[in-house]
Amino acid sequence: MNGNRRTREILICVLAAANVLLVAGGNAKADFVFGTPENLGPGINGSGYESAVGLSTDGLSFYFLDFLAFPPELWVTTRATNDDPWGVATYLGLLTPNDISTTTSSIGFLATVTTADGLECYWGTQLPGGYGRRDIWCMTRESINDAWGPLENLGAPVNTTYDEHLACVSPDGLELYFSGYDGAGARPGGYGHSDLWVTRRATRDAPWTEPVNLGAAINSEYADARPSISPDGLLLFFDSTRPDGFGRPDLYVIRRATLSDPWGEPMNLGPVVNTAWLEECARISADGSTLYWDSGRPDGGDNDLWQASIEPVVDLDGDGIVTCSDVCIMVHCWGTDEPLCDIGPTPFGDGIVDVQDLIVLTEHLTTDVNDTSITE
Repeated sequence: MNGNRRTREILICVLAAANVLLVAGGNAKADFVFGTPENLGPGINGSGYESAVGLSTDGLSFYFLDFLAFPPELWVTTRATNDDPWGVATYLGLLTPNDISTTTSSIGFLATVTTADGLECYWGTQLPGGYGRRDIWCMTRESINDAWGPLENLGAPVNTTYDEHLACVSPDGLELYFSGYDGAGARPGGYGHSDLWVTRRATRDAPWTEPVNLGAAINSEYADARPSISPDGLLLFFDSTRPDGFGRPDLYVIRRATLSDPWGEPMNLGPVVNTAWLEECARISADGSTLYWDSGRPDGGDNDLWQASIEPVVDLDGDGIVTCSDVCIMVHCWGTDEPLCDIGPTPFGDGIVDVQDLIVLTEHLTTDVNDTSITE
């Protein structure tokens, strides 16, 4: 009986939404909450300094570095399904400058580090034969069944005698974001100790163009570093020491509605994720449901890997339960970029209130909601 009632509610809501004829675009933005941060545990975190590298697009492999010594160690933890806990990490080898392609041979489709087809992999590091301090290098292969080729320096105009480091590539391989590492080697033309930059190319066979600074609306006079792009290319996470956060550095995100739209303004991820301690190297799962990062918070080790769920705010009227009244609010905002209702296909939204958001909302119909707060 309850199942039939819920089915009728969903059908009524779908029909109501289908009758709304407003059509509009907008910037990607949404209301969401983070779940309680969880330490990834002793099977992954040890006595060293663990730092995130990347999450496979299927969500089943997570690569990270352990800076217990230098050169750092590369490790991977896996799981059978996205609902399973992470297993005990496996050691892959030292990430030595002259042997990165061998150590990383198992990396396939790794969001942020590789292109979505798994044929290009980018690293920022300091190697002999570079242009100066840290440069950006690339490994390629003909197919995902082939071994990675040797590291090749991207050359000018991307690399200079200054710092080009901490690179991440867009899924389509047409944008490459990077930052500096410290103030002494900051690339000229920026706004602070280290800035976020991007170089683009028209096709995968075209050369990379002169890097462009992401500008004063995103960069600050402080250190802005470690960019990490989401698997859909619509979110760019980074950490910053700017003083308007909860510690130094904090994690921030910028968003865009489509790959051709400009980036919006930075948003601090809030006090659940950020603390008075170091937070860096954010990575998000392909379905937008989980955030991973490393932190020096005192309830972990020296620097540990953490995760937190990302939940959409579905109680739109704040009465503690999701009903058709919440759907009516969504219908009223249909076709707009209203952030309260833009909760799908991921909690970060996609810039328009449409059927993707309705699907998320109906999944929670008649569900009690205990926390209706939002991330500011």
